[in-house]
Amino acid sequence: MCRKKVVFVADSLDNAHKFKTLLSKMDTEVYTGSSLKLRSLILEHQDCDLVVFEVRNGSLDVLASVEDLLVDATQASLLIIVDERVVADFRMPMRVKSDFVVRNASIEECGVRVRHLLWPGNESAVSDCITVEDMTINLSTYQVKINGEPIDFTYLEYALLAFLVTHPGKTYSRDVLLSRVWGFDYYGGTRTVDVHVRRVRAKLGPELAQHLETVRGVGYLWTV
Repeated sequence: MCRKKVVFVADSLDNAHKFKTLLSKMDTEVYTGSSLKLRSLILEHQDCDLVVFEVRNGSLDVLASVEDLLVDATQASLLIIVDERVVADFRMPMRVKSDFVVRNASIEECGVRVRHLLWPGNESAVSDCITVEDMTINLSTYQVKINGEPIDFTYLEYALLAFLVTHPGKTYSRDVLLSRVWGFDYYGGTRTVDVHVRRVRAKLGPELAQHLETVRGVGYLWTV
């Protein structure tokens, strides 16, 4: 499954806001808390993929205990936020996969480092994965999973679903769907769109199927 779990530990509001904005655009579940809750957060989410930890007041000594905790409790990577004034004295942890950013780093730089730790060698997976409730669509591998279980869509069923999900809030007529999903060379009738919509709804299940709405007299719409 594409979704990653991130534990974010920081005491400053500026970094909390920056990383909240950043991680909300990625396929992640985020668990947040202050430095006082570091141990309890990691022990509660031992299956997390990344821990983002802010070093406060330039105190680098705490990193040894953070590294020990990660080694003992999880296999997560570690992204460290440090003050620029202590970078000269900073030493990367040796026993966990890690990286660091300075406190005033841009959100773009933070994004690069988070993606590298979460999706090494495949950073495009961030933008290629779309999550709707319990469903994840991987646009690069043409896979759909619900609650972590793969769903057996035909290619055209997948293509129809992927097109509507990536164009939410807009109603498409059957003719437009035929041209955009089936291609301009398709000469069949529009009834095939209705058949495929019914199949997609059945495989999604009643909860997710509610997002695929019929607009009477017009076509179909994916709602968010």
